[in-house]
Amino acid sequence: MELEFKAIFGCFLSVTTCFLLSVVYISSLYVWDAKYDRNHPSTIKKRFVSVFIMMFVSPVFLYASINKRILERSSIWEIMGLKIHGLSEAFLIPWFLTMVLFLGPLFMQLVNGSLKSYLKPMYWVDSMQNLIWLRNHVVAPLSEEFTFRSCMLPLLLQSFSPSTAIFICPLFFGVAHFHHMIERIRKGLDFKTAFLASCFHFTYTTIFGMYSAFLLWRTGHFASTFIAHAFCNHMGVPDIQELLTYKGYFRLLMFSVFITGLVLWICLLYTLTEPSWYYNYKDIYLL
Repeated sequence: MELEFKAIFGCFLSVTTCFLLSVVYISSLYVWDAKYDRNHPSTIKKRFVSVFIMMFVSPVFLYASINKRILERSSIWEIMGLKIHGLSEAFLIPWFLTMVLFLGPLFMQLVNGSLKSYLKPMYWVDSMQNLIWLRNHVVAPLSEEFTFRSCMLPLLLQSFSPSTAIFICPLFFGVAHFHHMIERIRKGLDFKTAFLASCFHFTYTTIFGMYSAFLLWRTGHFASTFIAHAFCNHMGVPDIQELLTYKGYFRLLMFSVFITGLVLWICLLYTLTEPSWYYNYKDIYLL
């Protein structure tokens, strides 16, 4: 009976801590005077400060709620996936795996010519000077993966099975994105339209979050989740409207490339995330 109570309390503590952490993270974005929308340089810079501070706050939640027996076996940094061994593999292999998933959109970029822009040095020079690009490709993936994956998943893994933890963890990430609904309404969208858009965003971010949580569990590296997140933000939601502009056999070819990418990704998912490749010892989370 006592062991059962401890297990229930452990689950409650893990979920509650993750919920509180997500609330603190989102609240930090709104402590500033909201004169402008999220894409205004002033708003972006202020939110950069917020998420930078959260990089120090989030580990406190993890440290306070993680079972101390886990800390006896591993450092807090290793638990969060911040380690050197296997770092290059954790960066390159999940990046390749995510590119396979986006094989269809990448092929479409090759066809429409936009893929060539990545070979131009000025594309990268201009991008690094663009606050929106930096937010979407660097700051958001860095801060969100650190908080919603590195600091939350270990808490859930100590109380739930890996499959359950991987399912629960993205829900906090997905729900957190509902804050964009506030800005949609401010821009003039009616409540129903803003809500439906936020529901779509929730679904997309939750599905991605499961993939990201899976990467962290399998590789044990924060780098794998960061690069996957950055690349997904870069690619965005596949442009189905552009896909439908192609006619006849070429449209069929396009669809086949999309499906091939998805099938290959499914086939390679476990193989390319073999924990031993990343010096990952998943038993560090077990009590």
